Amino acid sequence: MRITFFGAAQEVTGSCYLIEAAGHRLLVDCGLFQGMKLADVRNHHDFPFAPSTIEALLLTHSHADHGGRIPKLVHDGFRGRIFATGPTAELTELLWDDHLEIMGYEKKKFGHPMLFASADVAKSVSRFEPVEYHERAEILPGIHATWFDAGHILGSSFILIEADGKRVVFSGDQGNSGEEIMFPTEALPEADVVVCEATYGTELHEDPETRKELLRESVARTVEAGGVLMIPAFAIERTQELLHDLCSLVKSGALAEVSVFLDSPLAIDALDVYRAHRDLLRSGDRKDSPCSGELFSFPGLKLTRTRDESKTINSSPSPKVIIAGSGMMNGGRIQHHLVRYLPDPHSEVLVIGYQAAGTTGRHILDGERIVSVLDERVRVRARVRAIGAYSAHADKLKLLAWIAERKSTLHEVIVTHSDAPVGSRFAEDVKERLGLKAVTPTYGETIEVE
Repeated sequence: MRITFFGAAQEVTGSCYLIEAAGHRLLVDCGLFQGMKLADVRNHHDFPFAPSTIEALLLTHSHADHGGRIPKLVHDGFRGRIFATGPTAELTELLWDDHLEIMGYEKKKFGHPMLFASADVAKSVSRFEPVEYHERAEILPGIHATWFDAGHILGSSFILIEADGKRVVFSGDQGNSGEEIMFPTEALPEADVVVCEATYGTELHEDPETRKELLRESVARTVEAGGVLMIPAFAIERTQELLHDLCSLVKSGALAEVSVFLDSPLAIDALDVYRAHRDLLRSGDRKDSPCSGELFSFPGLKLTRTRDESKTINSSPSPKVIIAGSGMMNGGRIQHHLVRYLPDPHSEVLVIGYQAAGTTGRHILDGERIVSVLDERVRVRARVRAIGAYSAHADKLKLLAWIAERKSTLHEVIVTHSDAPVGSRFAEDVKERLGLKAVTPTYGETIEVE
């Protein structure tokens, strides 16, 4: 078995791994490179392989950096099946439709090119082949795959591929510890090699109770100041975790009712998918939870699906909370709110997710006082705070513990989905603490599984 890394190699986004085994070629993931724009210029480049030669695609989960380029892959000639869990297929379709709308707006407003068209999305959706957790499926002759719950977002998986007498696990994105909504990440099965993400491979997250208290403090501080709390959030998982905590705080009386606007059509649509699959959620039917009734609903919450509804937020009196995408502030409705409220010293930006290098979110988090948003130079006078525990990714200790369960059988750990310095340091930790071989492949590098 040979693995060639065409994304997420010494960087966080663009997951795309070419597998050659048993005389076949398949992909694990085909995600967007995410930077200053939704469709980074690299996403428009030709694939470094002929899409028509790819016979199947295995999707770990629905986040854009894992599945966002699939419609382009189909447009360029891919004709195989796309294997994914049912919730992943549903959420990914919503994501593609959302990207179409955003790209259409950016083309009209700024002249940015479209990455794919609605016909490509329709063709991609028709190629989905739903799989269940723990189902061992024969993907192609001589190649079997099994999906396990990664605990990252609804439907997320890590995938065991068996071929040529080898067993390789692709981690996808691993869930954080102590999640309120998702079940814990399942144990790593016996394998020869694990391709492991390390987005937060050098970080330690706060515990869930600490993060909830930090959220309460941010809301209370903004309410007292009479400002606006802007929370840029990924529409799938991060937003649901955030709403769950706000629901708990409001319904328990720990936080006074305040206007909370969920200003993301994708996140609003995703709520329905989460509710439809509440059997896959840890918090789905917990009687001890104040939010066990209608999931993600609480006094003060307002859903603004349409653009006209979104515009009404401007006239709503402060204080207020606005949750909107994109999570890295490089697209979506959050940008309009940043332009309006970043110059306000009474307001606050609460960063709850990873901010890739080059994104607006990274510039703001790094303390730059003037940033470019929607082609405007905006002065940053608002407070900027960050809560690491809202990351849907495992931290260093969680990742090391997950790998350690199988260190007696593993031959190698291949570290991906991390900026170069982070990946290298995590690989050193794997070597020093677990005594395993660990490498950080570069873009286009091929590794032969021994």
